[in-house]
Amino acid sequence: MTPAAAAALPAAALPAAALSAAALSDAPPGPGPGFTATALDLDGLRLAPWGVDLSLEVHAAAVERLAADPETARWNPVKLASFAEWLDARAAGWQDGDQAAFAVLDAGGALLGTAGMHWSTRDDGQAELGYRLLPEARGRGAATRATAALAAWAFAGAGARRIEVIHAVANPASCRVAERCGFLLEGTMRASYRYGDGVHHDEHLHARLAGDPEPVLPVLPGGPAR
Repeated sequence: MTPAAAAALPAAALPAAALSAAALSDAPPGPGPGFTATALDLDGLRLAPWGVDLSLEVHAAAVERLAADPETARWNPVKLASFAEWLDARAAGWQDGDQAAFAVLDAGGALLGTAGMHWSTRDDGQAELGYRLLPEARGRGAATRATAALAAWAFAGAGARRIEVIHAVANPASCRVAERCGFLLEGTMRASYRYGDGVHHDEHLHARLAGDPEPVLPVLPGGPAR
């Protein structure tokens, strides 16, 4: 299925029941499947493409605060020389079809964090997914809902065959998100990556295949709108 065809489907036709997508650009150039700039509207949550949706520039201060957060800096650093350069890099990823970077927004348009994925092997349909939330947004289900929506979108509209979530074993919150979203734990990679604390941590490798069953998401504090 092409990205344009998937974007035209009604919400009920996509794997995630509450998902509706509107493509913001034509299919990207380059070999193999690509990510097309897309906004995903959930119930009380919106994923908007960084570097494409110009209204997101108002969140510069929040992104800078996310980059400065100690937990973010430890487990998933934001490389932020300047907000303008950071946005340009996100826009380039969309243009090339290699990287899909989203702002995670609440119903009022406030920034909760970022989420996205990139092709690890584009021609073979293998991608890796990640997420970061501001401290006040954690524990409310936003990472779980954003991750599930991104996986459904990538499988249905971008030709993804396999999506991985990789995190430090010492970061159990990411483990819970991956498991809730149907990413099976495939193993532990020993001392595989040096994180922001300068330590080579063991990592968990989770993955979902396009044919795996859709997860049934739990109702988290605040209900489905959060």
